[in-house]
Amino acid sequence: MSITGETATGQTAERQGWMGLLARAPGARLAALLPDLPAHEVLRPPEIGAVMVRGRVGGTGAAFNLSEMTVTRCVLRLGCGAVGHAHVQGRDKGHALRAAVVDALMQTGAAAEVRAGVLAPLAAEEAARRGLRAAKAAATKVEFFTMVRGEDQ
Repeated sequence: MSITGETATGQTAERQGWMGLLARAPGARLAALLPDLPAHEVLRPPEIGAVMVRGRVGGTGAAFNLSEMTVTRCVLRLGCGAVGHAHVQGRDKGHALRAAVVDALMQTGAAAEVRAGVLAPLAAEEAARRGLRAAKAAATKVEFFTMVRGEDQ
């Protein structure tokens, strides 16, 4: 069975969304939401490595190598055959393992339960953190204005 066109794009975007959320989530919080792991076979154990971070001047210029970042990756297969992948920032092997388990579970019949029990709380907490950061930044905003003087008219 093949997935074509719009369906594949939609599924890819959805998967990118939950994988990004899992990568950004604090490892300890993911462990609290998913304390027990289902039976799985580790295909690629959590490995620590580095990736090159690239940037662009002004967001539009030519790409350049900015720096390296430490990441941990993991690949596993659940008993039902679903394969989960994860790449997380830092050196937390447990975080990478749990993120891969969630990725695999999201490809099974347990997706709705995992979405409600793990992904929804993580998304709400991330939105709250972003809102707090935006509020702090807005508090430092400076408004500049020019007053018209009488002799300038």
